[in-house]
Amino acid sequence: MARSAWALALAAASLGCVAPAIAATAFEPTQIVQGTPLVLQGTGTRYRAVFKVYDMALYLPKKARTAEEALAAISGPVRLQFVARRDIPGTDLGLSFIKGLSSNATPDQVRRHTPSSNRLVEIFSGRTKLASGDTFAMDFVPGKGTTFFIQGQPQGAPVGDAEYLGMVLRIWLGAAPVDSQLKDALLSSAAN
Repeated sequence: MARSAWALALAAASLGCVAPAIAATAFEPTQIVQGTPLVLQGTGTRYRAVFKVYDMALYLPKKARTAEEALAAISGPVRLQFVARRDIPGTDLGLSFIKGLSSNATPDQVRRHTPSSNRLVEIFSGRTKLASGDTFAMDFVPGKGTTFFIQGQPQGAPVGDAEYLGMVLRIWLGAAPVDSQLKDALLSSAAN
């Protein structure tokens, strides 16, 4: 019986019939980054095939109706918050972020921000895995860069600039998002 359920799930995934990207995690409606209040833009779940990988929340200074408006919010602080929904090898997570960056940036942007991207891979590759329920986050502060957190602990000094954060946000909000249902979920709450 379990085998047929598995086959049905794989068939549904191949037809694009994966469940909507609704996050199970109850993220806080507001956050504070560097003294700036941020509002919850949207939440969703990242799927890989039929498997839940992580829940994600995007916090901006104000709600955005479109991906372009969300990317324009980089003039102020931004927070991306995640909760692992399964065990994730650290190297896999870091490399998947880099793949998403490369899919939504020009080769020149990728070259310019290689040191920041290398740091991103190092942070996650330095961990054997993130276990289901572990948290990780990214906080951007204009003029300082993006700080990465694992389990609430900062992972070194901030990296990158506003352009780099735009590249990071495009992993989920770009023209080639890592998960189009997650992109829709992150933007859908602005209509409410």
